[in-house]
Amino acid sequence: MGNAELQSIHVHPVKAFRSLSLREAVVEPWGLAGDRRWVLIDDGGKVVTQREQPRLALAAAEPLPGGGLRLSAPGREPLTVAVPKPATSTAGAATATATATATADIFGDKVEAVLADPAAHAWCSAYLGTGVRLVHMDDPASRRPVDPDFAEPGETVSFADGFPLLLTTTASLDALNSLLAQGDHAHEGPLPMNRFRPNVVVAGTEPWAEDGWSRIAIGDVSFRVAKPCGRCVVTTTDQDSAVRGKEPLRTLARHRRIDGQLVFGQNLIPLSPGTIRVGDPVRVLTP
Repeated sequence: MGNAELQSIHVHPVKAFRSLSLREAVVEPWGLAGDRRWVLIDDGGKVVTQREQPRLALAAAEPLPGGGLRLSAPGREPLTVAVPKPATSTAGAATATATATATADIFGDKVEAVLADPAAHAWCSAYLGTGVRLVHMDDPASRRPVDPDFAEPGETVSFADGFPLLLTTTASLDALNSLLAQGDHAHEGPLPMNRFRPNVVVAGTEPWAEDGWSRIAIGDVSFRVAKPCGRCVVTTTDQDSAVRGKEPLRTLARHRRIDGQLVFGQNLIPLSPGTIRVGDPVRVLTP
């Protein structure tokens, strides 16, 4: 794998919104800086994703200095959202605004989050046609542990599905698209990488080489490969139109069923801080 390199970097400032491509990114213990620190929740506190609302693929969130966002979506005037104050102030006496929190239920994990301004709730609710609230993870170092079956004590994650980063490879996508072309829904392919919503995309490997990795380095930053990524209905959603099809789940079910899950890509946990850049070499430290 001597010629493997980091082809692209992607963050998702609001979980389930359109991805944002970067030339470089800071790696924090809980994921890439700015990735999935915001999420929508419904009236019961359950996290809302493209699983329930495929139209979220068409909404965008541009990060602003200081941690805020500029939201945009079809048919909506853009809205600037300030990062809410932390759940507790340094003085210990917070105002009602500074301590407005909600519990976000993300796949059974109960995570305390800070509510954005009501204008953000109204904007997102109007776009989706249903009541939602926008919340922010103020302290990713403590709010949500990684699944202890795959993590060391103290490892945490943002509002990503389960792990700090998701890695995919171009060779495996090419192999998957070759398999898809032989199936009943070949007209849906070839699929672009954005169907899988990765953080880092690696070029220059053999197909499915990532299945055998335990530890890797991207540039100067090292990662543990935690487990393969089980895929869901979001991968069938065209990220440019929000229209759903059957693929790649049909093809993954035939060719990539591992431990009862349909898998594509690998979940990563950072072992060291640092900055990764497009073009960085990717090395396998422990097969």
